[in-house]
Amino acid sequence: RLGEVNLLAIQEHREVSERYDERRAQHEDLETSVRAIQQTIAKLNKLCRERFWETFKQVNEHFQEVYPRLVGGGRARLSLTDPDDLLETGVEIFAQPPGKRLQSLSLLSGGETAMVAIALIFSLFRVKPSPFCLLDEVDAPLDEGNGARFNRMLREMAHRSQFIVITHNKKTMECADTLYGVTMVKPGVSTVVSVQMD
Repeated sequence: RLGEVNLLAIQEHREVSERYDERRAQHEDLETSVRAIQQTIAKLNKLCRERFWETFKQVNEHFQEVYPRLVGGGRARLSLTDPDDLLETGVEIFAQPPGKRLQSLSLLSGGETAMVAIALIFSLFRVKPSPFCLLDEVDAPLDEGNGARFNRMLREMAHRSQFIVITHNKKTMECADTLYGVTMVKPGVSTVVSVQMD
């Protein structure tokens, strides 16, 4: 009444069962790995939030102190665009040069913008110094008063890091320890000249 009986059914069941157990074990391994990765990502996100927030606060404090010294007054601050999501937030820069109202960075003149950028760089270097920093013509848009304050701050910061400054400004050259220049003694032949200042 049962009809034909598959005599290999027990063997086939055993093989399918072994494959199923193997795949289930692999599935469980994958789920364990995914959970471990998610936990690691959560820890890293938490650590990134904490470090970013701590660094942001320190840089903002230094920025509020350095900017007025560089421009001879005024005030400046940093602000987060989305304080609730520290991993996706942006940073806004507000500056108030002496005698002007507080405004966004995009509304400042070229020299004012340069002073804000320099103040931000120096603030970052105070929090996390680097062995050296390359500044390329950052003093070009500065007037004489701002240039003098920039040079004083550059001298002060030179105790923490080595600054390589590309400039045509004579006052900035005067505050350097070593000067390197390129001259053309013969047409088409450039020569590097160095001077050690004592």
